[in-house]
Amino acid sequence: MSTNDDNQIKGLQDLIAESKTSSKAEPPIAEKKVKEKFEEKMTEIRIKELEKVAEEQAASLGYPYINLVAFPINSDTLNSIPKKLALEEKVVCFYKTDKEVKIASPNPQNPKLKEILKNLTEETFTGKGEIYLISQNSFEKVFKLYEKFPPPREFIYGIKITGKELDQMQKELKNFGILNSKLNAEKNMTIIVKMILAGSLESDASDIHIETEEKKIVLRYRIDGVLHIVATLPKKIWPRLNSRIKSLAGLKINITDKPQDGRITVFLQADDKLDIRVSALPTSYGESIVMRLLTSKATSLRFEDLGLRGKSHDDLKRQVDRPTGMIVTTGPTGSGKTTTLYAILNKLNDPETKIITLEDPVEYKLEGIAQSQIDHSKGYSFADGLRSILRQDPDVIMVGELRDLETAEVAIQSALTGHKVISTLHTNDASGAIPRFLSMGVKPFLLAPALNAVIGQRLVRKIHDKCKTETKIEPELLKRAKKILEKLPPNSGYKIDFNNLKFYRGQGCDECNHIGLKGRIGIYEIFPMVADIEKEILSGQTSEYKIAEIAHNNGMITMVQDGLLKAADGITTVEEVFRVIE
Repeated sequence: MSTNDDNQIKGLQDLIAESKTSSKAEPPIAEKKVKEKFEEKMTEIRIKELEKVAEEQAASLGYPYINLVAFPINSDTLNSIPKKLALEEKVVCFYKTDKEVKIASPNPQNPKLKEILKNLTEETFTGKGEIYLISQNSFEKVFKLYEKFPPPREFIYGIKITGKELDQMQKELKNFGILNSKLNAEKNMTIIVKMILAGSLESDASDIHIETEEKKIVLRYRIDGVLHIVATLPKKIWPRLNSRIKSLAGLKINITDKPQDGRITVFLQADDKLDIRVSALPTSYGESIVMRLLTSKATSLRFEDLGLRGKSHDDLKRQVDRPTGMIVTTGPTGSGKTTTLYAILNKLNDPETKIITLEDPVEYKLEGIAQSQIDHSKGYSFADGLRSILRQDPDVIMVGELRDLETAEVAIQSALTGHKVISTLHTNDASGAIPRFLSMGVKPFLLAPALNAVIGQRLVRKIHDKCKTETKIEPELLKRAKKILEKLPPNSGYKIDFNNLKFYRGQGCDECNHIGLKGRIGIYEIFPMVADIEKEILSGQTSEYKIAEIAHNNGMITMVQDGLLKAADGITTVEEVFRVIE
């Protein structure tokens, strides 16, 4: 303690003594004020002593020391490290430029700090960074700034890619071979992550798979529903790549033995952004990271662009235009059911129509539509949400999935009481929906008048137009295709000239990564409610086969027939249709 500090303390002590012996007329607050000054001074002295201890500790450990109590720190610099991570690892970023990054902690020997610093310095031109030792008081003072400086949007578990950067990368990454070469040549982990994302956007991938194997890292993109290996990377970069992705997704870097889920927001330009759902799963050789790209394409699809044609298009359009009743689309996971529902919502969406959706989870934001996400952990189920929605005066209700009897019954009651309801059901085809409802326990006399139409669907890959060519298919495959097309119902509106039946394929080019296929389209089977089907439902003992037979007699073409018709028109291939259906 300095002589000056001693003198100030003695002076305060004398004042306290005087205040105690002063006259009773003197206000008692005087003594309190003097005591407060005394305590403030003692606290100040203790802090000085702790700072001195921290400085000595830094010297002994070989770290630079700094007192951050009065150090100016801006919002962007502070939020370079997310608040949650800063608290967990007791670290703050106090200096950051294009050339250098400085972070500080009361425990600079924490091994996680090197990973954090590495991630931050990769965003600079020089890669220069340093860890400082600070006192606990310094850390607490700086940490309070998180309340003063809420994180700006682009730094909330996100990565910023400018429009110029993205355009440049997409021009350079024209095929998987170039992407593989550039990824293996790059050392900066932030640029590697940006290249992986840019490559996925260039190839219209829906998912990115990054998997560790014994001696390498394998990068795969799911393009049009099929996985493709696009690059292999050296195993030695895994710790840095893993840390970078986890940091961006808000996951705990130090946890590698438990599954974790997070989210990354990619800020592209202006208000354009891409949301990515991230899943990390422990595996034998490290972890598997899967990133689901939630693009806005699904939400902007028009009803006319679904791929519906002829009678199927007209039947569904007629039912969509009806003011009440229920439309259900069926198919396995990944068959495009949600996209179909969104296209229907886009057709119905106008200022005069109140639309509410109930989803698990809400993956895409729809303008002009109220979207509600269920939460089982809080007791908010589809059935509960649906009951609440009915009190919101809706015209149209979308229910993500009819999973149980309770939800199905409330949805049916909604359709019977003046609402339009659209939803999904997990069955293999359209004719399986009605037996599924009945097996759940839905009452036939309620289902029959509520149901307007049922859709069965799959997604097939489209032939790339720029490398499309006519082809001959194997005799057995041709025979099989003809046999199916011969069974088209007479009232379907389609007539096939089997003497001039042609099929096509994509030769493969740089633009489609030599796959020959690019983009997807739906193949459908649709039946509206007709008297014969209603009668069959009311019997309460119908079968999938019987419903399919009645629908066929009323002109329904099956999914495989729709697919083969699209193959004959050069939209897809026969092989692709059979791959998806079987």
